[in-house]
Amino acid sequence: MPRMQVYLPDDLYEQVKTRHLPASELLQKAVRAEVHRQDLLGETDTYLADLIDEVGQPSQQEQARAQVIARRIASRRTSAAN
Repeated sequence: MPRMQVYLPDDLYEQVKTRHLPASELLQKAVRAEVHRQDLLGETDTYLADLIDEVGQPSQQEQARAQVIARRIASRRTSAAN
């Protein structure tokens, strides 16, 4: 397995050491999660481009309606998290 040197700010390094956290394992999980997130964003961009090709650009009215719905969903998530 290849090795990589990673630098942490002093405060973060101290927290990792104080809590006896497995830094390598945590970093691997974080990098996998970020790669997965970026892959999903790329797939979303491709899907949206294909959808626009198929049905055309949404009107300003459709975009405004979608923004209202998205805000409503986001506020529900925030409320549920609290």
